[in-house]
Amino acid sequence: MKRIDPYLGLLILFSIFAIGPLLAPGYFWGAHDGRHSVYFLFEFDRVIQDGIFYPRWLPDFTFGYGYPFFNIYGPGAFYVGEALHLIGFDFVTATKIVFALAILLSGPAMFGFVKRLTGSSQAAFLSGLAYVYIPYHISDIYVRAALEESVALVFLPLALWGFYETVTKPSRLSVVATAMAYAAMMFAHNGVTLLATMVLGVWVLFLMIGEFRRLTSGVSRLVSRESLLKFIRLGLPPLGALLLGLGLAAIFFIPAILEYPYVRTDQWLGNYYDYVNHFVYLFQLFAPTWGFGISVPGPHDGMSFQLGVVPVLLAIFSIFAVVKNPRGTRRFWLFFLGMTVVVAFLTLNPAAPIWHVLSFLAFFQFPWRLMAFTTFSLAVLAGSIALTQESNDHARGLSLPTILIGLLIVLGSYPYLTAQAELQAPEGPVSLLGLFRFQQSAGEMTGSTAWVKDIPTWSPMADVYFAGKKVKSKIDYTAIDPNQLWIGVLPNGIGFNADGERIAFSAKEDNLPIIFNTFYYPGWRAYLVKPWSTDIIRELPIQIVGDLGRIQVRVPKGDNQWLMLRFDDTPPRIAGEWISALSILLALGLLIWDVRAKRRQTTER
Repeated sequence: MKRIDPYLGLLILFSIFAIGPLLAPGYFWGAHDGRHSVYFLFEFDRVIQDGIFYPRWLPDFTFGYGYPFFNIYGPGAFYVGEALHLIGFDFVTATKIVFALAILLSGPAMFGFVKRLTGSSQAAFLSGLAYVYIPYHISDIYVRAALEESVALVFLPLALWGFYETVTKPSRLSVVATAMAYAAMMFAHNGVTLLATMVLGVWVLFLMIGEFRRLTSGVSRLVSRESLLKFIRLGLPPLGALLLGLGLAAIFFIPAILEYPYVRTDQWLGNYYDYVNHFVYLFQLFAPTWGFGISVPGPHDGMSFQLGVVPVLLAIFSIFAVVKNPRGTRRFWLFFLGMTVVVAFLTLNPAAPIWHVLSFLAFFQFPWRLMAFTTFSLAVLAGSIALTQESNDHARGLSLPTILIGLLIVLGSYPYLTAQAELQAPEGPVSLLGLFRFQQSAGEMTGSTAWVKDIPTWSPMADVYFAGKKVKSKIDYTAIDPNQLWIGVLPNGIGFNADGERIAFSAKEDNLPIIFNTFYYPGWRAYLVKPWSTDIIRELPIQIVGDLGRIQVRVPKGDNQWLMLRFDDTPPRIAGEWISALSILLALGLLIWDVRAKRRQTTER
């Protein structure tokens, strides 16, 4: 049996301090996205409980008008949270466990990556520990409560590790594993994945050049058809991994890209969220201050943007690794030094012209969010000092200098391991009423579709909930003439759930309108159906009315008819689902092929 690396065990042990605040009673409700994470999970569960196993539309957002949140936002972290909730944990505890897992798994992910690059458990230990304790990572948990980004940081080192394997030691297994890491990162946070894809592209090109130089050592490297083909062949396995990863995540990213224009983005990219207000000042990268406030224009932010004193010092020591080139790793240290400098520069105001040219960067809202990548690169560099001082990594026992440096990393960030915990949210227990109260104070919870001209600040559904009742229908009865149109609302569980509702009606005239207090978004469709069933008779056209962009359906004349309004899949969603299904089959096929090939090789021996 293969023995567990003692440095990996030590890394996990040292990482436990990082989850200390999560073990205390209460929750950091006042953190930037603290309540968001809990209520996202709460609403995710509501949709799952209605039998919709890949939620896209969240019906209770924006005071009940609904919003296609998980159609454009990665649901990965919430599947983990939902699994924990279904086995008995409440929403707050489930959210805290996901945060804890994100911390505890990020270190081993970095450990595996750095050990593969360097062959050194000591370097891997220091890099893994630095990844856990770099101040921005801690801020992500306890100041920002950025659940999705924290989960994505688990998969970032796994993705870089995977693409390293596809270039240097390609195999069917490495292609599938890399694709899975990339897809998991996409499901966790599409914003992180967008920038990570650019980093991965540079990383793969860097590796291809290094591998090409190694393979052509002593051979003429003049540009020729043969050398060009050899270089291209090096890029085929990583390209295959990228395409397979995109295929696995197609169920999410294809609709997210093609249907993103159908939501209002001005409320997320303008005013406070305009990136020009949130560049970092150079001194802030080194100022050892801490706070639980928000980012504001100017240098007086309420939160810290420091890189971390200990990680920066260890990165400076990586220059010795560049000079000494231990184990032939110089090129890696140069790459990650360069990555640190470039990404740190992009957070500063002088980089504003680059942000203007690369307009997609505006979707990051805050330039300092790029510090997720300096967190990664600084953590890698932190391990280099072990290579410059270790004499025999395979010697029995643990290195005392390495352990002491590890303790220094922990102690350097230990003062920041605090959370402003409260026993209960300001709006009361986690519930639908709590969700609606939260929406009153959080503009981020009032996302609107592209047809909404006036973003609502209240709704008839909110009135019902605040009266202590349940919403049984989203029909706007104020727009209905009861002398012309009779509507019968069915019991909950039969006629009303997360993906729409069914009603019975009798109309004395043709084309009488029924308006639903639901924002229109592609996928909403209306049908005449058979009584007490979902068997479709024919489809009815949907109209979009008013400044709220609500759904209106004109119904035909007749008695005892049934109308069904349902949120269906669109062509991009259907295409994404099929591509993901086929990609899963392809990945399984490659794994089975790999297992059989290895068994055949073993038998032949």
